[in-house]
Amino acid sequence: MTVPSDATEPFALFSAWLREAEGSELNDPNAMSLATCTPGGLPSVRMVLLKGLDERGFVFFTNKESRKGGELLANPHAALLFHWKSLRRQVRIEGRVEEVTAAESDAYYATRPRLSRLGAWASSQSRPLSGRAELEAALAAADTRFPAGDIPRPDYWGGFRVLPEHVEFWHDMPFRLHDRRLFHAEPGGGWRSESLFP
Repeated sequence: MTVPSDATEPFALFSAWLREAEGSELNDPNAMSLATCTPGGLPSVRMVLLKGLDERGFVFFTNKESRKGGELLANPHAALLFHWKSLRRQVRIEGRVEEVTAAESDAYYATRPRLSRLGAWASSQSRPLSGRAELEAALAAADTRFPAGDIPRPDYWGGFRVLPEHVEFWHDMPFRLHDRRLFHAEPGGGWRSESLFP
C-alpha cells in the first residue's frame, strides 16, 4: 500500500494511519519522538505521547520547567516523528510550537490517574535526583498535601501544540524504493503536496 496521492491535507491521512497503528502496535501507538533545540542550536530528542490532535496541530503535555519545556519556551520550534514498525510507516512533522490554553491543560490533567497527578507535584523533572527514596518522599508529601478529592494542576505543568508547517508520510517499499509524500502548509491557508525520491 502506498501513500494516497489524492490526499489534499495531512490531518485526515494521519488520523487514518494512527487508527491503523492502534490496532497493530503492541505499546503506545501514540508515542512520538520530540526533537527540540537550545537557543544555541544544540538538539535533543526524547519520546513523548500524543494526547490531542485537531486541525491546529499535535498536542502533548509536560512539566514546562523540564529540559524540553525550557527549550520549547526559549526556541518555540520542534520536530516530531511517529514510527509504526508493524505497519512499516513513519510520519515526520516540523513546525512552530505554542502553549495550549490553561483550560485545555486543566481538562487533560483531570483525566490522569491520581498517582500521575501527584507525580506532577512530586517530580522536579530533569533535575538531579539523589536516589529513588527522594522521589518517593516527594510523592508521599504530595499525597499528604492532597489527601482526597481534587488535585489541582501545578502552574508549571501543561501542554504544547506543534503547529505543522511540513508533514511527511513515509511507507516502506521493497528494495528501499520507499513511498514518500510531503505536505507544505501554505502561507494563506491550505496545503501543497509533492512526492519525494526515496
